[in-house]
Order: sequence, then C-alpha cells, then structure tokens
Amino acid sequence: MFGKSNDQPATPIQQPQPAAPARAAARTSAERAPADPVSTIGRGVAVVGKIVGEGTVHVLGQVEGEVRALTILIGEGATVDGDLVAEELTIGGTVKGTIHANRVRLNSSAVVDGDIFHQSLSIEENARFEGSSKRADSAVDVLRTLLQRSGTQDVETKASAIQGRWKLNGTSSHDEPLSAEAS
Repeated sequence: MFGKSNDQPATPIQQPQPAAPARAAARTSAERAPADPVSTIGRGVAVVGKIVGEGTVHVLGQVEGEVRALTILIGEGATVDGDLVAEELTIGGTVKGTIHANRVRLNSSAVVDGDIFHQSLSIEENARFEGSSKRADSAVDVLRTLLQRSGTQDVETKASAIQGRWKLNGTSSHDEPLSAEAS
C-alpha cells in the first residue's frame, strides 16, 4: 500500500539514546570532587561561641561569636555579632564585626558595621556598609586559620528558647548554662 513493496524488510524505529559520554563525564567529575560539607544554622536558632567549619557555613539564625570556614553565607534576616574569616563570604543579613575574606559580596539586603579586609569586594545597590575597607593581596589564609583551633577546646551552650522546667546533667533550671569540655 502507498507504493512500498512487501519484499523489503521493515526498518526498526530508533529510540533516542541518552548521551553516554556526557553522563560519564558528569559522573567522573562528581566522583573526583566530593561536595563540600554544608553546616546550617537555621532560623530561630541562636549560637553563642566560636564556629569552625571545613566546608560551607550557612547562617540563617543568630550567631554571637567568631565564624571561620572556607565559605560563609549569611542569609537575609540572619545576624552575626563577631568576626568572620573565610575564603568566600556572602552577606545578606546583618554583621557587626571584623571581616577577613578573600572574596566578599554584600547583597542588597546586607547591613555591615565593621572593617573588611579583602582581595575582592562587591557591594550591591541598597546594601549598607559602615566601616573601612582594606584591600590585601591575601586577606586570609583560610587553611592556616582553620587549623588554628585554639579557642575551640571549651564549648559552652546556653539553651534559652525552651519553656518549662527540665533537668539535664544534674541542673534543675533551664536558665543555667550547660557546659561541656572537649578532650
């Protein structure tokens, strides 16, 4: 019918094949470079003390103290009252303290009160910055500063968001600070 003879074999319909080389390349690059660990301080969480991370620290809540990591992200609505040390730092919230980072980006919602030591500084329109900015060839050697964990031997945590009375480690009131000592 329609001018074809029945003596020719029917050609099978070809199904689209996935791009095998692209998948293999993506798989091998993912195997070579594992994802950096990401630590998140969520909204409604307040941390008092020094935070040291080997990958990315994403702050959405409140931090009172120093933060050191390879990459630090301060989300919109987050607050940090303390020094920041990072290879790459992006601020969308409020920071009060000294900043040492090779690459610093202040998003339009950022409010920074303090000095910034940097290699590269980017400030979006409507961001607020009160302090001084000093360019340095190497604002921070993050690998060296991450290895300096001198202040992380003593850990102190204070739980104040929990209502009611509870007992933990022999204390009878939730208003007392909880202490732990790292060995």
